[in-house]
Amino acid sequence: MSTSIHRATSPRERIIRWRRRGGLSALALALPVLIVFGYFSWKPLVQGVVMAFQKWNFVSDPTWVGLSNFQYVLADPLLGVAVGNTLLFTVLALAFGFPLPLALAVAVSTLRDRTRRAASFLAYLPVIVPPVVAILLWKVFYDPSESGLFNSVLGAVGLGPFPWLNSAASAMPSIVLEATWAGAGTATLIYLAAITSVRPELYEAAELDGAGIASRIWHVTLPQLRTVILIMLLLQVIGAAQVFAEPYLFTGGGPQNATLTVMLLLYRYAFTGGDYGAATALGVLLALVLAALSALYLVITRRWSE
Repeated sequence: MSTSIHRATSPRERIIRWRRRGGLSALALALPVLIVFGYFSWKPLVQGVVMAFQKWNFVSDPTWVGLSNFQYVLADPLLGVAVGNTLLFTVLALAFGFPLPLALAVAVSTLRDRTRRAASFLAYLPVIVPPVVAILLWKVFYDPSESGLFNSVLGAVGLGPFPWLNSAASAMPSIVLEATWAGAGTATLIYLAAITSVRPELYEAAELDGAGIASRIWHVTLPQLRTVILIMLLLQVIGAAQVFAEPYLFTGGGPQNATLTVMLLLYRYAFTGGDYGAATALGVLLALVLAALSALYLVITRRWSE
C-alpha cells in the first residue's frame, strides 16, 4: 500500500496529471504575459544591483568599483542619522497609524448600511486627495505663527503656538500625523471587508453567552482578523521604512537633519551629488534589510496566523 501511495504522489505522476489537465496549454497562454512582466519587473532590479557595484553618472561609461559604493555608504555619518529617523518614523507610524484604521473599521461595521457607506467614504476620502496636494495643504496648516490654522484652533483652548515643522523635536511627529491621516483610509476599508466576512453565527453564539460589545470584539472579531492584521502590520513596516514624499516636501530632511530618512538620503546621493552608484548601493542595502525582516517576521508569525 505504501508503494502505491508513493507512486501516485511521485513528481512524475503529478507532472503527467498536470499535462492531462491542460497545464501545458495554460502555460503557453500565460507565457507571453510572464515574459513581459518579468522583463519590465526584474530587468530594472538586476540593473540596479549591477549599478551598485559601478561608478556611473549617466554621462560617461560606467566603471566597475566593486564594494567601494557600499563602503562609502556605510562610512557616511549621515547614514546613522537617516536610519535612526526612519526607525523613529516607523515606530510612531505603528503606534498611531496601525491601531487607528482597525478601530475605525470596527466602529464603522457597527453602523447601519446607509450610514456605514457614508462613513466608509469619509474614511477613504483622504486617500483620494493626491499625495503632493495633501502634503502641501498640511504644510500650510502647520504654519508656526499664531495665525496658522492648527495654532489658531489650539489657541482657542489655550494651547500653543507650536513650531510644528520648524522644530527638530516636533517635525517628525508632525509628519507622522499627516501620513496617518493620508494612509488610514485604505487599511480601514481592508479591515472593514475582512470584518464583513466573519460568520454571523459567531457573534450570535457570543451574544447568547452574555458577551458584550467589547467582549465580542476581543474574542470574535480580532481573532478572525488575525491573518489580515499580521499582513497589514508587515506591509506598514515596509512602507514606513521607505517613506520619502512627506519628509522631502515638508522639510527636505530638516531641521538639522531631524527628518532625514534613508530614502531621502538615497535621493541626495543620486540627484544632489550625482553619485548613482552610492544611491543604488543604499537601495540594495535597504532591500536586503527589508527582505530579511520580512522573512523573519513570516517565520515568527506563521503559527499565529494559522
